[in-house]
Amino acid sequence: MKEEQKIKLGISIGDINGIGCEVALKTFEDPRMLEFCTPIIFASNKTISHQIKDLGIDIKFNGVRSADQALEGKVNIVNVWKEVPRIEYGKATKEGGDFAIRSLKAAVAALKEDKIDVLVTAPINKNNIQSEDFKFPGHTDFLAQELEGESLMFMVTNSLRVGLLTDHIAVKDVAEAITPKLIRNKVATMENSLKMDFGIRRPKIALLGINPHSGDNGTIGEEDDKILKPTISELFDKGTLVYGPYSADSFFGSDNHKNFDAILAAYHDQGLIPFKTLSFGKGVNYTAGLKKVRTSPDHGTAYEIAGKGKADESSFKEAVFTAIQVFKNRKEYLELTSNPLQKQKIKRSN
Repeated sequence: MKEEQKIKLGISIGDINGIGCEVALKTFEDPRMLEFCTPIIFASNKTISHQIKDLGIDIKFNGVRSADQALEGKVNIVNVWKEVPRIEYGKATKEGGDFAIRSLKAAVAALKEDKIDVLVTAPINKNNIQSEDFKFPGHTDFLAQELEGESLMFMVTNSLRVGLLTDHIAVKDVAEAITPKLIRNKVATMENSLKMDFGIRRPKIALLGINPHSGDNGTIGEEDDKILKPTISELFDKGTLVYGPYSADSFFGSDNHKNFDAILAAYHDQGLIPFKTLSFGKGVNYTAGLKKVRTSPDHGTAYEIAGKGKADESSFKEAVFTAIQVFKNRKEYLELTSNPLQKQKIKRSN
């Protein structure tokens, strides 16, 4: 019987002046990683060769024109451009942003065409990626446009999962942006992802309050009482195990987060500060709710150490493993839910 084909894992290189290439190449410098997937990096042979030489990385690669030509057991490079971009480690240049987006767009196109199975994105700089053709605050918003579904920024480890009601918006706009409809959509996306992508049958979800102390019964803002609490009650009454709103300042320090399968934070820093404090270097940024699987490490471009060979690839490696596991979980879930007879057979055999 033919051995099952390995998952084709696409990689966009991020900002060429940051640590994206370094952490991706270091991840697959370990040949054992090739047993889990077939890596396909969207860049160019010359760009990758330049990085390998500068960083002293011991890795060989296979150059291809298209992702569907990738070879198992090899690190494959899809040649997206012929030019030789100027690499200026540690600098946020316009050229660095332009090539980051060229890599991303090529990888997403391959993902949509099923030439790759999953995508891992290396960090970009949200400022230098802006152009007439790209006006998104980050990966998540671009992917939400390109791939079908309701996107949710979901930071995950084996023991902690934190999603965001609002992500890349100014703090002054948070309260106005949070509506009952948004809460319902994000909770539904999180619940579906926990079931389909993480294999949790009856997920328990906690919502954090918008205001300090969840508004203290209206003393510090009315949004928690007027928007969060009624929507949480409505969802709970319909069968979703969602609880809150909880005061964010003590929620993680008291270990209350351990009582839930996932936490939905009101805004970016409310969720990401505790997540990165507890899990930095082991966390993964997963875009839940889309038809395709995309993950990313939990750090940025790290310009301050770029080009010095000091970058730790742990989070990128976790992003690779998470993408593979989510793909497998989702495939199994879809097979079971589309074939109820098979599902009954499995239940009876257990």
